[in-house]
Amino acid sequence: MTRLRLFGASALLVLGLTGCEGLKRALTAHTDVVARVGSQELTVQRLTELLGDSEVPLRPDAIRSIAQLWVNYQLVALAAAQGDTLGTIEDADAGMWAALAQITFREVQEVIGKDWGTVDSTTFEATYNDGALLGAQHILLSKQPEGVSPEKNAAIKAEAEKLAASLKGASAEVFGAAAKRRTDDPGSKDRGGSYGVFPAGQMVPEFDAGIRSVKPGEVSGVVETQFGYHIIRRHTFAEIKDQFGPAYASIAAQAAESTYFAKMDSAAQVKVKPTAAKLVKAIAEDPDGFRTDKTVIATSKPVTLKASRVAQWMAAFPPQSRVRAQVAQAPDSVIPTFVENLMRNELVLRVADSLKITLDTAEVNQVRQAFFSGVKGVMEALNVTPAQLADSATDAAARAKLASARVDAFLASVIRNEVQYVEVPEQLASVLRGRFDHRVTPAGLDRVLAEATKRRAAADSARAATMPPSAVPMGPPTAEPAPAAPVPQP
Repeated sequence: MTRLRLFGASALLVLGLTGCEGLKRALTAHTDVVARVGSQELTVQRLTELLGDSEVPLRPDAIRSIAQLWVNYQLVALAAAQGDTLGTIEDADAGMWAALAQITFREVQEVIGKDWGTVDSTTFEATYNDGALLGAQHILLSKQPEGVSPEKNAAIKAEAEKLAASLKGASAEVFGAAAKRRTDDPGSKDRGGSYGVFPAGQMVPEFDAGIRSVKPGEVSGVVETQFGYHIIRRHTFAEIKDQFGPAYASIAAQAAESTYFAKMDSAAQVKVKPTAAKLVKAIAEDPDGFRTDKTVIATSKPVTLKASRVAQWMAAFPPQSRVRAQVAQAPDSVIPTFVENLMRNELVLRVADSLKITLDTAEVNQVRQAFFSGVKGVMEALNVTPAQLADSATDAAARAKLASARVDAFLASVIRNEVQYVEVPEQLASVLRGRFDHRVTPAGLDRVLAEATKRRAAADSARAATMPPSAVPMGPPTAEPAPAAPVPQP
């Protein structure tokens, strides 16, 4: 906030030399434009007309999404008009950096974790008997909710105690047959009440304690949990030995992984700035607005994490993951953990460099081809491929004008819900934003919200005034509101 205030003060000092009229013109021009790409502008009037006459919800986030979509469409149009199909390896790698990073993470994991799942099979039985992993089958008699029917619960518990006494010393087969006849647990009934082998803590605490209360091969007394009354038989090692090895190796690998990354974090001395939460939430709301912001969010010995890099990571999350929305709405207290996870990504990429990780050529080529295909698909959908433009325009200026007009008309049709929305993937948009000048003006967005709201209210009033009076007294309206048109998310 301090930096923004200082910039504003400096601007006023410079503008003051031009006089009050110059300042007025400058500020007015600034708020008359919602967005700009190269020489193309989206004016407040144009977007007000489009949104005011549509069913798009008039909310700040929806209006910003439409403005950003206009920017993305115009960026695609500008590139196509210049014959630029982003067809170089450098373009593909810049756009697909997150996918390539994911492949890198996997390669690093394979190198540093090659021995993480190595365990000594001669210790398996002793390890199982010590409770490193638990194995059990059970019979559940469900009980009524607390306070609903104490008498009925007492009867169910008495039945469970009688059944437990009859199963003392039962084999796995005998216990399994009883479970199939009587258990109320549908998840294990067909398996004779068995849950196989599982880590401690996976079940409710009372259930784990019930298993540990007996030796392998023995049957417990009645164990009460929130679900009801359990009778538990602890598996012998021989009964679950085929499951134990893979499960134990997985746990060992997870423990080794946690230890490795804990040491890496400690050595890196990661420190998240106290002001990180507010800034990270702002980035989640509008990653593109922080594309060049060098504000430091976190530090470590090998890496400094800046707002611009956080914006890159934030934009890379697929929309369906809703990561951005979750970050924007999260309590400030959890944001440092999110930042630490991003920093860990950066640290792993540094590990990849130190290990001289080389990615599989075929896999990298597949990622690049996906980028090239995506560029082609978007340009074709918007009817602005270089070939499509060349058919109707003879020079560069004419192609640029035609491409801009086509995508502007397409956006208008999207807003009116007349055509299917075409997304410009972040992988493509990020390369274009780095190549061409563009901006979205917050003051312009605010004006559109105000003006479009007025326009829509006036239209609603006009429609209401032209409706003929009803001859039948009417109560308050009960009809459901018309469904809003989908808001495309860039």
